[in-house]
Amino acid sequence: MANAAEIADSARTRDIRSRWLLSLPALLIIFVAAVGPLFVMLAYSFMVKGDYGDVKPGQFSLDGWFSVFMQRDIFDDTLSLADAHLSIIWRSIRLSLMTTALTLALGFPTAYFISTRPRASREMWVFLVTIPFWTNLLIRTFAMQQVIRNEGVLNGALMWLGVIDQPLQIMFTDTAILFGMVYVYLPLMVLPLYASMEKLDFRLVEAGYDLYAGRFQVLWRIIIPLVRPGIVAGSILVFIPSLGAYVIPRVLGGGKNMMLGNLIEMQFGAGRNWPLGAALSITLMIVVMAALMVYVRNVARSDVRHG
Repeated sequence: MANAAEIADSARTRDIRSRWLLSLPALLIIFVAAVGPLFVMLAYSFMVKGDYGDVKPGQFSLDGWFSVFMQRDIFDDTLSLADAHLSIIWRSIRLSLMTTALTLALGFPTAYFISTRPRASREMWVFLVTIPFWTNLLIRTFAMQQVIRNEGVLNGALMWLGVIDQPLQIMFTDTAILFGMVYVYLPLMVLPLYASMEKLDFRLVEAGYDLYAGRFQVLWRIIIPLVRPGIVAGSILVFIPSLGAYVIPRVLGGGKNMMLGNLIEMQFGAGRNWPLGAALSITLMIVVMAALMVYVRNVARSDVRHG
């Protein structure tokens, strides 16, 4: 028996070692292509900025990180909070959370509708959801611009119905950015939710109704706990790209309604302050990681409370 156990352990060890060796090329590619640039950005954030962009290697400085949250007066060197940077960071977080909430509110009933259709027609509905992915993000953003501009479809319809007397100024506001991000990222919420709801055993829903549970009780106590993985996956897929969005705020928000992605691009471009741009990039990553940790932890606690 001892020899058999040793042989089994040895075989298991060899199998694990062979799996790691087979995975090594992929892990190296991931490290070089994904993790490597992050280390480059981290190194740049602690360097001195060059005179015309770039950085000065070998010269250590905390000015990049200092400038993320503080600014120095050019006349008397007094310190104050970098209100512009903090405002942009807060706008990015706020709009990303609102985008996630709205896409969840719109995507949940959409996914539920698709999952309750006959199996033969579900593929058609999923196909319709994925059609926006066929078009470039920039083109979709310009399409939304034609909808919400002063002479666009939305204002025209509201004026035709008599709801408003003059066009609403939606373009170049946070509302325009929110509309654009909800429109662009909605499919990223619908598809994970549908993947979870498709596996849902609707006999449990019928059992809830048989036990005299109301619609809200069935939704809250049966459906939502069972499709929670889809909610988590969809929220992550929407929140992360929303927080780093660049094209949508640039086209719909104008120059005054920047988000973190626009601020980072400006530092690497016109601002020629690569250490600050790198520090902002790492700050964006930290904000994403912190938000995801808080979200996943709250979901895990909710799962424990619901058994």
